[in-house]
Formats: sequence, C-alpha cells, structure tokens
Amino acid sequence: MSVFMLLIGLAILIYMTVKGINIIISAVVASTFVALTSGQDIIEAMTGTYMQGFTGYFATYFLLFLLGAIFGKVMAETGAAEAIAEWVMRIIGPKGAVMAVVLACAIMTYGGVSLFVVGFAVYPLAVSLFRNADLPRRFIPAALVFGSVTFTMFLPGSPEIQNIMPTEFFGTTPYSGFWIGMIASLFNFALGTFFLHLLIRKAVNRGEKFEKYDSDIETNEENKKKLPNIFLALLPVVIVVAGMVTYSQIFEANTAAILALLGAIVIACLTMFKFINGFWDVLGKGSNDAIVAICNTSAVIAFGKVAALTTGFTQIVETVLEIPGPPLLSMAICINLIAGLTGSASGGLGISLPILSPIYLNMGIDPGALHRVSVMSSDGLASLPHNGYIVTTIRNISHETFKRAYPAVALMAVVLTMCATALAVVLFTIFT
Repeated sequence: MSVFMLLIGLAILIYMTVKGINIIISAVVASTFVALTSGQDIIEAMTGTYMQGFTGYFATYFLLFLLGAIFGKVMAETGAAEAIAEWVMRIIGPKGAVMAVVLACAIMTYGGVSLFVVGFAVYPLAVSLFRNADLPRRFIPAALVFGSVTFTMFLPGSPEIQNIMPTEFFGTTPYSGFWIGMIASLFNFALGTFFLHLLIRKAVNRGEKFEKYDSDIETNEENKKKLPNIFLALLPVVIVVAGMVTYSQIFEANTAAILALLGAIVIACLTMFKFINGFWDVLGKGSNDAIVAICNTSAVIAFGKVAALTTGFTQIVETVLEIPGPPLLSMAICINLIAGLTGSASGGLGISLPILSPIYLNMGIDPGALHRVSVMSSDGLASLPHNGYIVTTIRNISHETFKRAYPAVALMAVVLTMCATALAVVLFTIFT
C-alpha cells in the first residue's frame, strides 16, 4: 500500500505539471499528500524535510544556475547564439538541413548555453532550412531535442548541471568515465542521425512536405539584426570548454563550472558589448531566469526528500537493487525511473544520488563508471511528455502538437538514449 500511495503522490506531481500548474505549487501539494499518507508529521515534513531539501539544493547550485542563465542571455542578446547557428547551417547547407540543426544545438549546449536559449535561437533558422529543403516541419522538435539533450548532454566535460551533480557524490570530475562515455555518446549520435533521417525520408516518400504556419515570421534581410563575427560568437563557447578542462584539474566540479562560465561571460561582454542593448537589463533578465529555474528544480528535489522517507520508496529501491545482472544496470534503472517520474534529469539525480551513491560505492564499483552511467541514465525517461523542455520545444517554440511531433522526439530522447546507456553499462562492466 505504501508503494501505491507514493506512486499516487508522484502521479499528482506529474498530472499537475502537465496541466500547466506551477511546479512549486505542484511539488508542495504532492509532498503534502505523500507526507500525510505515509504517516509523517506533516509540520516536520514540510517545514523540516521539504525545506531542507529545497534550500540545500538552492545553496549548492544557485551560482551555477545564475551564471549559466546570464551566459545564455548574453549569448542570445548579442546575437552570438544565432550567429553560431547560422554559421553551422551555412557550412552544411540546405541539403544537410537536419544535421545543421542538430549540430548547431550541440555546439551551443556543450558550450554551456541554456537549452531554452538554444531552442529559441535555432528554431527560426531550422524553419528556413526545412522550408528550403521541403522537409516535414513536424520533425524540427526532434532535431532540436536530439542536438540539445542527448549525446551532447552526457558527453564527458559538459558544463550542464547533470554532469556536475555526480561529482559531489562520487568524488569525480566532469570528465570521469571519459573513453566509454565518448564511445556511448558517439554511438548515440550515429544511431540518432540514422533514425532521424530514416523517419524524415519515410515521411517524404509518403508525400509529406513543408507546411507554412501563421506563426512563421518572414525575415526581411535588409532589416535583419546585425550579428557578431563568428569568431567572436564562438570565443565564449571555447572559453567555457577550455575553462572546464583547466579548472577541473584544480577545483571541484561545481567551482570549475562557475569559473568557466564567469570567464565566458566577461569575454562575451567585452568583445560583443556593442551588440548588447541594455547591459544591466540583460543581467537582470538572466538573474530572473536563474531564480525561476533553480526554484523549480529545488521544489522537485524537496519533493524527493519527503518521498525518500517513505516505506514505499525504500521498498522500490530495495527491489531495484535485487535486479539480476551487473550493479550498474540496477543503478541505471533506478535513476531512469525517478528521473522519469519527476520529468527532470537533474531532479532525478538530486533525489537518487544521495541514497544510491553510498550503496554502489561500497560495492567497490569504479566511481568514474558510476558518474557517467548516472548522467546518461538521468537523460532517458526524463524526456517523457511532462518534461518542461519537451513541452516548451513542441508547443511554445515549434507550435506543434504532441500527436505530430512527440513520437520522433521520444525515439531520439527516450529510446535511443536508453540504448546508449545500456551500451555504457555493458562496456563499463567489461572493462572496469
């Protein structure tokens, strides 16, 4: 019964989120339900356990969220994100429309640019390329998601929060599990590229063509915003990647990512200041975005803290730990399930790692393997329909319906990502 009531609590959180109810309100309601039905003291659960989970995550990762959001705003406001996207698409050309979209997203997300900034920056250019190539536009969300939250997200060295969080629990660096992580990422890229092109080719063979929407904005080339030189646009991205390589050898991962992003922001502002319209406004908008993003994630983490004290949660973890096969497999399944239930990769890691990390470290498993598998396994079921980025990409950015766009998105972000995770589990089990 305790497991059933916990699942109802999770269902409440998912249902309210999918319905568009604020995630903080949803998490409080779901946490209250879980606390009441599991016999916890409701006052202690909400003012103690819940708030400790919320403030603990906020305090640990606020600066990372803040600098990441500001960096994304600076890259968007200066036109650097759009310049990078145009550069990639100009090199590859209309015949490579799909891969141009994917690679433009990948370069920016691996360089630390916010997912949402990438989506909004690349989408108009993706529409132009798909129009010129006469490809079905319902596959644009899949291309955006594939380039943003799959191979590039769990690529070793990524400054994204999912690759930073495990360092705290395993004593690792963002580059841990490097070689097998690279192999799994390349496998995911190759598999995704093949199937995305296959889906589009089949749709074209059935007679599908590009469809014009009323929401499309026709760009007048003469009035188009002047963009920075591609070298200036790419420089901050290079600074982030180089900073991660350098600082991670000296500092712990969270500090390394903060320093790398700070350096990139300073360089971007110095080299592209003339493209910024209202410097302090840009910083303010980035700060507001950061507060919203980290509060939303902290709310999910806090819900997980309340859920983790229930008998049902303990029973689920114990059941997963008894799954036959290599220990990495059970860890991957557990993290994937929790990330899927919360609709958040970072939320899934924040809930599962404090509980699972000591268990698997005590088994003597290589910390680098634990780090890389945990990052990859948080990236599969987290992309179910209630994921915030998936909803935003399909509905708000691409103006599509889930019926038309989500099947391809699910294949790219859920199915193939889990295939890559399975490969990583096999390789780590054999070679570590």
